[in-house]
Amino acid sequence: MTEVFKKIALVGDVWVLWLLLAASVLSLGVIFERWWVFRKNQLNFPEFLDKLTGALEAGNLKGARKIVEEAPAIEARVAAAGLRNLFKGSVSVEEAMTSRLVLERSSLETNLIILGTLGNNAPFVGLFGTVLGIIKAFNDLSVSGSSGVTVVMAGISSALIATAFGILVAIPAVVANNAFQSSLRKKLANSQSIIHLLQLYLKDEGVGRLRQAIAAELDEEVRI
Repeated sequence: MTEVFKKIALVGDVWVLWLLLAASVLSLGVIFERWWVFRKNQLNFPEFLDKLTGALEAGNLKGARKIVEEAPAIEARVAAAGLRNLFKGSVSVEEAMTSRLVLERSSLETNLIILGTLGNNAPFVGLFGTVLGIIKAFNDLSVSGSSGVTVVMAGISSALIATAFGILVAIPAVVANNAFQSSLRKKLANSQSIIHLLQLYLKDEGVGRLRQAIAAELDEEVRI
């Protein structure tokens, strides 16, 4: 068994460098793909919230639906789920919005685990490559004797490249993952505020315009 591991170690760190190169390509691909997804979900939330609140205050359900339909963001899609279920009561509205929020969160979290994994483990993979390179260098020293010291030092120097490469792969992955996670938390908090907002209007007995609008649309549907 020792000989088997020794043969693997003597292959050196070349295959580890290729592995890290593939990991770097994967990391950059995921970063770009997630950046594009988050970019499509950008939203001026304070402005959106003000417009939606104004429509709800006025009991303008059609206007509220138009506002959420024109906003390409998860906050708007969560709000749309609530507006579609207004006739079913506050509990149903909350369940519908929470369910939609879980779905949207899953969509935004896609592939972030790859960045987290690469950020945490790429330096260790690089260190593993360095250890293999040093093992090979000392083996070369034992074979060539003192005359091969220069060659061995060159081998150790080359082996250290794997560690540097591993760190180079990890840094962009960690930075991007932290940025995406921060943006995700912000969007989840925004969506929760939308849920609370609709619950406020549905539960508050003093808000009559929205209730009147809901009753009017319900009566219209019954007549149709």
